[in-house]
Formats: sequence, C-alpha cells, structure tokens
Amino acid sequence: MKFEIICDGAADLDEIYTQNEHITVVPFYVTFDGETYLREREDISIAEFYEQMITHADCFPKTSMPSVQDYMDAFIPFAQKNIPVLCICLTKKFSGAMQAAMNAKMAVEEEYKDAQIYVMDSELATDLEGLFVQEAVRLRNRDLELQEAISHLEEIKSTGHIFFTTDDLKYLEHGGRIGKATSVAGSVLHIKPILHFFNGELQPAEICRGRKKSLQKVIEKFISYLKEQKINLKDYLFATGIGAEIPEYEWFQEMLIKRLNEEGFEIGSWQKMQIGSTIGVHTGPYPVGLGILKKCHVS
Repeated sequence: MKFEIICDGAADLDEIYTQNEHITVVPFYVTFDGETYLREREDISIAEFYEQMITHADCFPKTSMPSVQDYMDAFIPFAQKNIPVLCICLTKKFSGAMQAAMNAKMAVEEEYKDAQIYVMDSELATDLEGLFVQEAVRLRNRDLELQEAISHLEEIKSTGHIFFTTDDLKYLEHGGRIGKATSVAGSVLHIKPILHFFNGELQPAEICRGRKKSLQKVIEKFISYLKEQKINLKDYLFATGIGAEIPEYEWFQEMLIKRLNEEGFEIGSWQKMQIGSTIGVHTGPYPVGLGILKKCHVS
C-alpha cells in the first residue's frame, strides 16, 4: 500500500470493514449528562446510544469532536515509519474536527520532519463520508500514489447527496434547525420533515404528514433528482441509512426497489449503513434515508 487512511467516526463505517481494510478511526465523543464523555463505538455502541435516546426521551445527548491529541496518536505510528497518511474528515461546516486534525498534523510534522500527512475535508457526512472513505480505500488498494488518489477524490466531493426523514421534530428544534412553534405543531399534526444534504450543508426540502408518507416522499425526491440530473446509478455508490432499527425500514426498502424498477433505474444490492451519534443527536433515534456518491473514474 502506498498510503494509509485515517477517518473520523462520523463516517459511520462498520467495524469489521475498517478492521479488514486497515482504516484507523478517530472517534467522536458523546455525552448524555454533559459530564461523562464516551468514545463512540468504543465506549458505547451505536445500538446503546439509540437505546439511551429511546429510554430517556427527554434527554438530548451532545457530541464532541476528537481532540488534537486523538489525531496525533493516530498520526504518530505512521510518521515514525515514514508512511504517507490520508486523513478524511467530516465536513468542516458541521464540526471543528478537521481543524483539530490540521493542528495535530502541524505538531507531528514538527517532530517528524519526513512525515507526510494530508488532511482532507470530505465536505460530506454520515454514510456519504463512509462511501467517500470506501472510494479512498479502493484507490489505495489499486496502488495509486497519495497525490493521485487525492486528485481523484477531490473530483467527487460535490456529487454526494442524501435525502432522509426523521420521526420527531424536537431534536431538530433543540439543535436550532427549526423553531419551537414548528416543532410543537409538527408533533400535534404528525408532520415529518424531508431533508436534503448536499454541498456540505443540510437543507429542508419539504414536510408531509405521517411516517410512511414521509418515507415515500424521500423515495420520490430521490427519483426526481436522478431523472433531473440524468444519473446512471452504475456510476455511483449507493447506500441507505437508518438509526435505530424500525419495522418501516423493510417497507421502505421494498418501495425503493419497486419505484426504481418502475422508472427504469438498474440497481442491484446496496449498502445499509447505521447512522451514528454525530448526526443522530440532531435527528433523534429514527432517521431513515438514502445517499449516493459518484465513483472515482480511474483508468
């Protein structure tokens, strides 16, 4: 391998995958009481995180980014061996994690003059950041040099799109995404938000009443986007994302397959990724959605 890959925990990658592909993950922290901070996936599993949210419905957990020291601890073993590193970070519009990584890079390079550390803003989040890391792994495994891989990855950042919904507006209210009046009215009327993530930012797309209607609207928004952009899904990585397990997911999956087939989009299997705490603290325990990211074109 020409370089090693480090990413933050917001990429929401499966532990088996990161171990098999030798990816170093620098975890975010989550707290339920504002005092005890737990490393996501190390001190607390994602299932335990959502269980806590469901059990203590009036508790609003918070996340904290990795520290400079966390990143230094990840960089130093490779710097000592003069192995180039690509560090992929959650969009800087959501977190200061990238700045912590940059500060760690400068500190490590002061001590290890031959260290080669490239810190990249993925401009993505959750499953899209995970898909982006997977593309980086594919390029690394094809023995591309670090700078060549960086050039290819820069070309696909802007192609990432997520369409999703969640079941409870109170978390969006608590995070400042919507007002209290909207949240209260939404709860009474069973209004569900349809949200769209692109260009590193989260945007409201629409609202509708009822859980199944919101899931169906996510699919229709996605298909409209595919048709408008004339997207060939064979050129893209595709994943569905879910927080806590819910029975509606099977229905969502079946409806997605049905509608894609009806519209003539060829799709085989896709990845099901679990949305972690970094996004889950803002969506609540029941987000469901889907995302695509264009594959790097490597001859």
